[in-house]
Amino acid sequence: MTVNHLPEPARPSGIVQLPDGTHVYAENLPATYTGPQVVHQHIHQAPPDKTVQRIALGSGVGAGAVAAGVYFGPLLVGALTAIAANIAMLAVLALVLGWCVHTVVKSVGSPDAASAVKNVRKARRRRG
Repeated sequence: MTVNHLPEPARPSGIVQLPDGTHVYAENLPATYTGPQVVHQHIHQAPPDKTVQRIALGSGVGAGAVAAGVYFGPLLVGALTAIAANIAMLAVLALVLGWCVHTVVKSVGSPDAASAVKNVRKARRRRG
């Protein structure tokens, strides 16, 4: 009994039967040359917060530099903000203390001290 009435068995994709009857994978066949390829490259400016990370990736530095930029960038901004806030607070404290000392010295001072201040002011005006 012959089995010619059965359908052709299904082959996996990529297998081709050549005219001589042999089977080969189509992925291994050489591609035909279609001419030069045109690459459309769109260059966009990176947002400021990603620039360091993109430079690190583009120069081959690796994920360590990217992670450091992502982690230490905001940390550095926070630290500098805290330092600036501390310096501003110290400046206000120094201003208030200076005003307090000036007020106390002015109220406690004697008339001789007031005349000495006037003499020093006159001497400074004559020099300048």
